[in-house]
Amino acid sequence: MANSDQSPAHGKLSPNAKLAVELGPLVVFLIASSRLGLVLGTAVFIVAMLVAVGISWKVERKVAPLTWVTLAMVVVFGGLTVWLGDESFIKLKVTVIEVFIGAALLGGLAFGKLFAKSLLGMALPMNDAGWHAFTVRFALFSFALAGANEYVRRAWDDSAWLWFKVGGLPLATFAFMLAQMPLVKRHALPGSQDPDAS
Repeated sequence: MANSDQSPAHGKLSPNAKLAVELGPLVVFLIASSRLGLVLGTAVFIVAMLVAVGISWKVERKVAPLTWVTLAMVVVFGGLTVWLGDESFIKLKVTVIEVFIGAALLGGLAFGKLFAKSLLGMALPMNDAGWHAFTVRFALFSFALAGANEYVRRAWDDSAWLWFKVGGLPLATFAFMLAQMPLVKRHALPGSQDPDAS
């Protein structure tokens, strides 16, 4: 008889499932906050994040380090939002995360570490010169997002901030990554170039 205590092999989320796990909590946050207000919406967001990370861990038995950081920030700042009934904490979370990312990237460079390469190396095969340039750009971009969040959360109402958080930030990140494609092509590792490229 086969050993029933043997743990199953770790699986891998399909692309659609991965997208749902990554974007699902944001969509839930948008819907819940629009209907219940930002404080109660934040409570729902915390639960959605815990569920999403739990699914990733259950299926793949691994979670990206940045996802753990994001989850911790959501729980801490979201918890303060719900506990104190003050939505300013969940708004501030974006600023803190972006400043943390920017500072970690530049701090890593100061000690000869390419943290962005560790996170994205499989998706963007570049030499270290490319990763150095990408890291500086990504750090500056993160600081810019922190500044943008500070402006929106102070100058606009909850609804505008919510759309900035759920729609504006992902679109800005997508546009940033798209703008880095020339850099990626210039510093691509041998063999990683499109074989049809001249």
